[in-house]
Amino acid sequence: MAVEEASSPEIFKPRTDKREYQQIVLRNSLEVLLVSDPDTDKCAAAMSVDVGSFSDPDGLEGLAHFLEHMLFYASEKYPLEDSYSKYITQNGGSTNAFTAWEHTNYYFDVNADAFEEALDRFAQFFIKPLMSPDATMREIKAVDSEHQKNLLSDVWRNSQLQKHLSSPGHPYNKFNTGSWETLEVRPRAKGQDTRQELIKFYHGNYSANLMQLVVYAKESLEVMERLVESKFQDIPNSGRNPIKFPGQPCLPEHLQILVRTVPIKEGHRLSFAWPITPGIRYYQEGPCSYLGHLIGHEAEGSLFYVLKILGWSTSLWAGEMDWTTEFSFFKVSITLTDSGHEHMQDVVGLLFKYIKLLQESGVCEWIFNELAATCETAFHYRDKTPPIDYVVGLASNMQFYPPKDWLVASSLPSKFNPSIIHLILNELTPNNLRIFWESKNFEGQTNSVEPWYGTAYSVEQISAADIEQWIHASPNAHLHLPAENVFIPTDLSIKEAKETVIYPTLVKKSACSRLWYKPDTLFSCPKALVKMDFNCPWANHSPESDVFTEIFTMLLADYLNEYAYYAQVAGLDYSIKHTDSGFGVTIFGYNHKLKILLETVIDKIAKFRVKADRFYVIKEMVIKDYENYKFQQPYQQAMSYCSLILLDQSWPWTEQVEVLPHLEPDDLSKFVPVLLSRTFLECFVAGNVEAKEAESMINHVEEVLFQGTHPVCRPIFPSQHLTNRVIKLSKGRSYLFFANGLNPKDENSALVHYIQVHRDDFVPNVKLELFALMAKQPAFHQLRSVEQLGYITVLMKRNYFGIRGVQFVIQSTAKGPGHLDQRVEAFMEMFYSKLREMTAEEFRGNVNALIDVKLEKHKNLKEESMFYWQEIADGTFKFNRKECEIAALKQLTQKELIDFVDEYIKAGAPRRKVLSTRVYSASHASEFEPDKSIVDQTRSVQIDDIFSFRRSNPLYGSFKGGFGHMKL
Repeated sequence: MAVEEASSPEIFKPRTDKREYQQIVLRNSLEVLLVSDPDTDKCAAAMSVDVGSFSDPDGLEGLAHFLEHMLFYASEKYPLEDSYSKYITQNGGSTNAFTAWEHTNYYFDVNADAFEEALDRFAQFFIKPLMSPDATMREIKAVDSEHQKNLLSDVWRNSQLQKHLSSPGHPYNKFNTGSWETLEVRPRAKGQDTRQELIKFYHGNYSANLMQLVVYAKESLEVMERLVESKFQDIPNSGRNPIKFPGQPCLPEHLQILVRTVPIKEGHRLSFAWPITPGIRYYQEGPCSYLGHLIGHEAEGSLFYVLKILGWSTSLWAGEMDWTTEFSFFKVSITLTDSGHEHMQDVVGLLFKYIKLLQESGVCEWIFNELAATCETAFHYRDKTPPIDYVVGLASNMQFYPPKDWLVASSLPSKFNPSIIHLILNELTPNNLRIFWESKNFEGQTNSVEPWYGTAYSVEQISAADIEQWIHASPNAHLHLPAENVFIPTDLSIKEAKETVIYPTLVKKSACSRLWYKPDTLFSCPKALVKMDFNCPWANHSPESDVFTEIFTMLLADYLNEYAYYAQVAGLDYSIKHTDSGFGVTIFGYNHKLKILLETVIDKIAKFRVKADRFYVIKEMVIKDYENYKFQQPYQQAMSYCSLILLDQSWPWTEQVEVLPHLEPDDLSKFVPVLLSRTFLECFVAGNVEAKEAESMINHVEEVLFQGTHPVCRPIFPSQHLTNRVIKLSKGRSYLFFANGLNPKDENSALVHYIQVHRDDFVPNVKLELFALMAKQPAFHQLRSVEQLGYITVLMKRNYFGIRGVQFVIQSTAKGPGHLDQRVEAFMEMFYSKLREMTAEEFRGNVNALIDVKLEKHKNLKEESMFYWQEIADGTFKFNRKECEIAALKQLTQKELIDFVDEYIKAGAPRRKVLSTRVYSASHASEFEPDKSIVDQTRSVQIDDIFSFRRSNPLYGSFKGGFGHMKL
């Protein structure tokens, strides 16, 4: 039996958490956390292994990451390649892994009735995996493809540059991902066999005593314990000691530096990094939580507020990052405007003025207590998350925290200790600082290149005296600590629902608005959600109006920020977003003070005025966002082209970029009254709110916006109700769109192969979903693992406003889009043959797996509410969708599915409608014209002009806009 069970400490858990937890240690010293949740539909497991990329042997960079890839292939007990992933996928689950510096985390989830076998297959990763020579070579290419995908990502480039500028003797300095160069070319040149090195690395580092397992299931703890012991007790325990990496990554020569670097994307960023004492050592005192809360604050008097008023910054983040138990960094990241870039020294000076303010103010107990109170409320009322996400976090926590704190980790500062906070604060000095300054303005002004990603940079030494000068020269600003947070909820009581309401009900309807309401009858949490879509006919009727609406929503959020930031800190989130039909307001969080925030947002809309200084800042942001479209991944470009071709009344980013420079504050001042002049509000209130409260909220909104002698809004005319129309492709035709990649430096090409099938209807819906479930993993295995077309290879469902289909998305440096399209067609033929050969038992197993997926209960209020909101926003209103589709699945026969695929999906199907959008990189540019010349004109249509194509093709009917038939 398992050992140490009797001495298992009590694990501190939220008051609202009904799950049971137990720590056990198996005979082989594997540490396990069992989570019993009788209400769960999905079971999950995660294994954290205490070895990561820091342990890569010299000259074999990326070996730990490569091993993570290889363990998915096969095992001695289950030798059929890809059988693990296939089993998981076909039973409604998902699986993945990641390699960190000091640990590697493997995880999966699956339908409950398939969990035992899934767990057995998972355990074989760590007992007797197979690493065949053929699979080894293929997966090296997959790792290299992953690296190629990241080469032009500023996040990856900046991370590696910071590591590059550190001690070569510390593993922090290493390149972690791996590539063809590090895993094949260089080892081969030295006479090394990568596969043998891989096997040696596995046996030398993967030991049961260096692993932490989390298992989440429906069964009781006793049953789970027996299950875990039977599956995992055979993991070898070599008795290896935990691997430690003492020492600091930054030597004196790596501090007091200003690094200028050239990013891929437009924009300026200033990043500060101080090596500090790891916060994990004082996680109950929460020094980094306290300092990050204050330095990253956005209300009046904060550093960000001052930088924003000066027009120098559009965002700021502060907190601890990149930490281990031996070293850590406190980082501040500031996105600069063009003006802020010109005032870099002043920005640095103001940051240190704020740090000096914290030092002079002392550690404030009331601020710590307020932070602790918000964290405590968040912990005790935190939403239940999908089991797969939960186990991943818990397995990581087990590596760093004592068992009693595995659930809470560092999220709950509880011990007020000013000296500990001062310990970290006193490390935030000019002498201990690294500054990274990103801007395309530095092109041609750098003198060094980072070797792995090719990032251009230069390093300049800066002294404490330099920074002291910048402090004195910076503007006199009224920096001060935040005020008391009035949004902290004090009423967390649960309101009794007067009746059991299964679906949203229409409780109010007027010419101005429609209100759907759904009380919380499942989760018993003191939270609510308000969704409010402003349907405005003038919002998106031209590229100019589209851009104006975007700037308007961004300005609204900008005006609200210093006030509403307090609400966000207190657990009341909000967003104001541009939508396809106007703009939307979302508020979610504790219901106690939600109405106050909603009324403030509506008041800002009613009294909106354009502030010229903020207009120009937001305009600059929007211009950069549009200009950065060309730096999107090629597969994202291909998906954008697909959407642009299919969606009526959508505008290309190139036209929006063209109109932006000419827009002025006066133009927006004239546009907003027109935008709001005709409006219809689609509203949804859900959660811990009574029906009369919900109606009161919307009545207030109507009163402010629609009433009075000069109302801001008037009801829209019946003819103005907005619709979402999608191009209806012709049966039996293939459509092709060719484009060159927008970034000539990106060597990845991409394909989106989209198959349009039907308009939303329960029976064809489940046929399409069943096909996607059955084909997803075979497509990934064949196209990615076997043929090695590219790291990004996925088959996914697609829903354009109720028009259903599936699409293959592939990004590749190895092959051009024409070849990728051919391989998709070849896969479809191969899969269709396998579908016809499928046994009745296999078919029914897949049907039951999809039924289990649809039976899965919502985890929390927000998940449930967003499911219903999607029905409202799309105009489908099929709130009983799951039940109806389950009923359709139970009636579905194997012949009906085969006939469906035969008619709509397989290569050459008579009613098949395919749109292929192909993006060619410079490395495949020579294939562009030849591919266009071989298009079969009898069955295929080449799209040269997207907008002529849209104008000349029919549209599907829209679900949205049918307001007349809805009854209370």
